[in-house]
Amino acid sequence: MSTRVLFLSLTLLAGCATSNIPPGTQVPAERLAAAVAPGTTKAELLATFGKTQAVVFDSGYEAWLYQSPAGNGRFAEFVILINPQGVVTKTRKGPVSAPKP
Repeated sequence: MSTRVLFLSLTLLAGCATSNIPPGTQVPAERLAAAVAPGTTKAELLATFGKTQAVVFDSGYEAWLYQSPAGNGRFAEFVILINPQGVVTKTRKGPVSAPKP
C-alpha cells in the first residue's frame, strides 16, 4: 500500500473518531507543531506527549491521533503517520470539531 493511500485512509478514520479522549492525548497545537515533524521518533513522541489513540496496520505503519483544545468544547486533530522503523513520515492537522451536544 502506498504511503499516500495509507495516509488518506488514516485521515478518513481520524475524522470519524468521536469517542471519549483517553488521558494524555490532549496537547496544545503549538507544542505539537513545534515538536513533531518527519524524522521525529516514536520514542520521542511517547516521552514528550505520552500514549494516545493509535491504529496499527499489518504493514507495520501506525497512525497516532492527538487532539488540541480549540475552545468552547471543540478540538482540532493532529494525525501522525509512523513508519515500521518507528519514525514519523507525515503529519496532518485536521479541522476543528463541532462541540459535543
